[in-house]
Amino acid sequence: MAKVVIDPMSRIEGHLKVEAVVEGGVVKESAVSGTLFRGFEIFLRGRDPWDAQRLTERVCGVCPAVHGMAAAQNLDRALGVTEKVPPNGRLIRNIILACNYLQSHILHFYALAALDFVDVTAVADYAGNDPDLLAVKRFLASGALAPFVPRYEGDYRLDKKQNIELTRHYIQALRMRALAHEALAVFGGKMPHDVGMVPGGVICGPTTDKIMSIIAKVRAIGEFAENVYIPDVIAVARAYPDYASIGKGVENYLAWGVFDEDLDPDLTRRKRYFPNGVIIDGKLGKADPEKVFEDVKHSWYADDCAGAPAEAQTIPLPEKNGAYSWLKSPRYDNAVCEVGPLARTMVAYRSGDEACRAEVDRLLSALGAKADALKSVLGRHAARAIEVKRLAGKIVKWALSLKPGEPFCVEAPVPDSGVGYGCVDGPRGALGHWIEISEKKIARYQLVVPTTWNASPRDSQGRPGPMEQALMGIRVKDVDNPFELARIVRSYDPCLACSVHVLDAHRNLKGAIRIA
Repeated sequence: MAKVVIDPMSRIEGHLKVEAVVEGGVVKESAVSGTLFRGFEIFLRGRDPWDAQRLTERVCGVCPAVHGMAAAQNLDRALGVTEKVPPNGRLIRNIILACNYLQSHILHFYALAALDFVDVTAVADYAGNDPDLLAVKRFLASGALAPFVPRYEGDYRLDKKQNIELTRHYIQALRMRALAHEALAVFGGKMPHDVGMVPGGVICGPTTDKIMSIIAKVRAIGEFAENVYIPDVIAVARAYPDYASIGKGVENYLAWGVFDEDLDPDLTRRKRYFPNGVIIDGKLGKADPEKVFEDVKHSWYADDCAGAPAEAQTIPLPEKNGAYSWLKSPRYDNAVCEVGPLARTMVAYRSGDEACRAEVDRLLSALGAKADALKSVLGRHAARAIEVKRLAGKIVKWALSLKPGEPFCVEAPVPDSGVGYGCVDGPRGALGHWIEISEKKIARYQLVVPTTWNASPRDSQGRPGPMEQALMGIRVKDVDNPFELARIVRSYDPCLACSVHVLDAHRNLKGAIRIA
């Protein structure tokens, strides 16, 4: 028996520790720990409610726009302007967030996850004239190999031609990500941490020049998704078919939905391009924010911090016995749920979303696979690629629906008191913001972020979180080179940041391996 410890996990955002007890080559126990305390809920107290709009975007530099959207919708509700946001404001918010999706998904596959499957060193033998590949070849020859190494070794299955081609696409993807940043900045002003969204709408209205600029940029990204990104995911899936049955996880899925098509104050009835829904024990239903509860049994917080987000507290207790993570354990209607692109795809597919079904069925047909194969490492990658293609097309339609010269924001003065929430899906999954206002100041603010769901520790009933469950039962060929665990964890795109330590059953350190 051996204990594998990956701490910190690299090629993710933030600080994450993964532990697995391996016996007979199989993971018998697992634990996932968030090792960094942030405390946004604490330092927001006592501030002007409008500050939450700007400050919460600083939770993450990769996907700040979804915090901007959740904060805006949270404040819309607390300030009483939810149904007053003009159509231009609603559409521009969608465009800003959708552009963030494009860059985040492209970043994840090419810069973070693909290096688990693609052997970039194959470019050392490249004999062609492509300037990008020649630049990579010179880079490898120089010995300055980061970010491509250090890494795990021994399970690269693509042939040399495929490895070279996907490395070329790696460089191309960096340009596409930059283009998505530029598209977001048209209405967001800058990226990261755009300033476009505010309570009541957005700060910048549409013009013909802005509309055409957005369209030109996202059409290029859509062509990349269709002709490069999706084929690359298919190529990896064909070379690694076993990863279509690895990392299944909890099989309960939650999606708040995202990209408003109306402003119904009842979130469970609001029409969204990616629909609201929850699948628990195979049954599809509407996702209701009132059914969220945060458990803190194994989290470094006082026991009083457990409860519904609208009433919860944030009281750090770093010496708490039995705790092993700074993440709480969110549960939906007492169920452990996965969130993210796979959850959104499962909900949309089950909801009868024809556009989603068409793209998913087309990809499954190309792989000769059934829908159940989506519940896997490869399924999460495929879901992101499909979302990029769909959103690139949808952004064009939203942009063409904008009306220059018409309102894009309404006034949203802060009341003496109020409560609100904003629940929306970001690139990594279900995000919720809750606020309580007293004497025109923030009295309480709570965030339940996507990776809190996916990387949650065990709850008071002893149930592991989704990522922990996905690791259970996995066969590890070599505890000194546990690439299987890294591939599963990265498929969730956790927003947290690593090296690997391997200990024996008595916790004696045997070695340390840096991974990229």
